[in-house]
Amino acid sequence: MKVSLLSENLQKKILFANHAVSNRGQLPILSNFLIKAKKGNLIIKSTDLEIGISIEIPAKVEEEGITAVSAKIFSELVSMIPTGKINLNLNKHGLELTTEKIKTVFQVSTPDEFPKLYENIGEETMTIKKEDVTKIFNKVIFATSQENTRPILSGVLFKKQKNKLLVVATDGYRLSLKESVLGNKEDLKGEVLLIVPTRVIRELIVMSKNEGDIKGYIAKENNQMVFLQNGTVLVGRAIEGEFPNYEKIIPDSFSTKTSFDREELQKAIKACYVFARETTNVVRFSIKKEKMIVSSSAPSVGETSVDVEARMTGEENEIAFNGRYLLDLLSNIEEDTMSFEMSGSVSPGVFKVEKDPTFLHLIMPIRVQQGG
Repeated sequence: MKVSLLSENLQKKILFANHAVSNRGQLPILSNFLIKAKKGNLIIKSTDLEIGISIEIPAKVEEEGITAVSAKIFSELVSMIPTGKINLNLNKHGLELTTEKIKTVFQVSTPDEFPKLYENIGEETMTIKKEDVTKIFNKVIFATSQENTRPILSGVLFKKQKNKLLVVATDGYRLSLKESVLGNKEDLKGEVLLIVPTRVIRELIVMSKNEGDIKGYIAKENNQMVFLQNGTVLVGRAIEGEFPNYEKIIPDSFSTKTSFDREELQKAIKACYVFARETTNVVRFSIKKEKMIVSSSAPSVGETSVDVEARMTGEENEIAFNGRYLLDLLSNIEEDTMSFEMSGSVSPGVFKVEKDPTFLHLIMPIRVQQGG
């Protein structure tokens, strides 16, 4: 291997490759980068067997080659190199890195031990515009389960029909659903139904900060999802199992609807949560014609209530929720005006964004004694 490239191009992309480096000691090769020089690019790969990342950096390749080096040592050194040209040369001493003032030799490992990220990239199934990635997934991923008791709930359901992508997440107590138009029907193939781990989605959001739209592929034989953006590849294995029938728990009617300012409600819930967190996180809504009264109490501490300006249609109503779930929702919404729909104190409450009919968030209520 004999290759030269710009340090700023390498520094910009290597941070993302670090996200898939393994810290576990069972397989030492997974703490390495696989580095390959080929056809005008330096390719760096990393994997912890849960996810895999591959990045490409434009380079002048005089001799192609492949090796593996410590990801931690290599990336730390690269981060300290001033702007300018880097030369990499693989020889009998190791991987030699030189700049105008620096000379470093990295010990190398056998590249044959490094696992393949995927056997083949699979079939292209969708294209997501880079600016849509955060808009779609930030409203969903916070509702996934953080526990391992039901792995199926720790991922996001991808359901694609024609030119629409529906993503759904639930932990059994709340549910987020977001629909998005992907592009022209003729550009997208088949139907997709798979569950993508939350970690892959979080890395996809990071990946979207770079330039270019993101193409999604499915390698069915290995149950893998592959995302590709301008030479950067993110690979994750789909979660096997049957996702809950979310459609049957979404109410198709309501007796009370109220509209409110998101930030005003968020501030009210934060004030009430000071007391709610001292007991069981219970925050109550009392919905009136022109306002929503948000309240909480803790017997040994005190109680508080906050009036939130709101516009109600239908019946006056009361309901209680886990305050943490409410704060999770409101902190992941950007729009100002939201609405809330309910049919009774023991039925799910549904939150929507007034200017976005493609989104809804459902929270199961907490049963509390009236007046208690």
